[in-house]
Amino acid sequence: MLKLFCCFLILQIVFSPASSFASASPRRGLFVSVIQDPPVLSNRADMERLLDFAVKARINILFVQVYRAGRAWFPSRGADASPYYECLDKAGVDPLAFLIEEAHKRGIEVHAWMNMLSLSRNENAFFLRKYGTGVLTRNILPKKGLRDYRIDGQYFLEPGDPRVREELCDIVEEAARYYPALDGIQLDYIRYPDSRPFYGHTSANEERFKKETGIESITEDNRQWRAWKRAQVTDLLDLLVRRIRSVRPGIKVSATGCAPYCRAYEEAFQDWPSWLSRGTVDFVTLMDYSPYPREFKKCILELRDKFSSWDKVTIGIGAYKLVGLPLTFSEELDYCRRERGLSYAVFHYGSLLEDPAIAGLMAAEH
Repeated sequence: MLKLFCCFLILQIVFSPASSFASASPRRGLFVSVIQDPPVLSNRADMERLLDFAVKARINILFVQVYRAGRAWFPSRGADASPYYECLDKAGVDPLAFLIEEAHKRGIEVHAWMNMLSLSRNENAFFLRKYGTGVLTRNILPKKGLRDYRIDGQYFLEPGDPRVREELCDIVEEAARYYPALDGIQLDYIRYPDSRPFYGHTSANEERFKKETGIESITEDNRQWRAWKRAQVTDLLDLLVRRIRSVRPGIKVSATGCAPYCRAYEEAFQDWPSWLSRGTVDFVTLMDYSPYPREFKKCILELRDKFSSWDKVTIGIGAYKLVGLPLTFSEELDYCRRERGLSYAVFHYGSLLEDPAIAGLMAAEH
């Protein structure tokens, strides 16, 4: 009960109706994932079909995944760039450069979508080969081997680790520098894992916390420990954004946020409202991925009365959970389209290819 009350107070403060944002045209986004089969980025004809679909669906932003699981789909020196060179060989063009050029001809922006703290299941990731398990976030349970560090089947980097921060800053700088026509960068997985959220217990983290606070006993119900972890996530984002803008001052930078807000704040230690109020990012894409329209709408309604404008928020629609459920997808999509000024982004294009019915709903006249 106390947790819910705290979240309510935070929402009242951060999302005060007195806040005012400049109005802007709603974003209509589409995520393009590299995990779909076959990957769109490896085939020029598939990329052209993506662009044709985006025009029909009136998409004005493509969020194109170029960094995932420590692997890069651009010519990175700090990450495993073998996927990029495989796509370059198969497509005959730099896929991201091609999409940027062709999308701009159609009035569509391209944002590089980068999964920062998740290594997925990549046990051969550069971070692990160079630093070992010390850079992975963990709980207090004993670890005998690498797989004991898995959380929901993934390996998560520790946001408070200075080595992680520096390596990730180098990687995002590479993407920003290499593609001068890139419109934006969306930073994903800027958070702690929120499955049984008792992480952050690396030796380096605990030593830093004790030194900074003077607190020797670390427990999960300690509010200073929880606030400190939340600060590690925000500090990482600040560093990434500053590095990006040091080479591309005018580029749009956004981040994904967990939804509802209480989940983000109390479980993922992700204070995305402060990112907006301080102007750290241009907008946040909220992962409102409920397959139940009532819950999907409730999340939006809870925010609607707190904002004077929607221009800094984009609602993510989880099409990957709605394959085979065209009526549900239609209800959620139509709700976003009817809400004046509301931006949305569909996750993801591969799910639309998997289910032509929901793809047809997106491309239908509206």
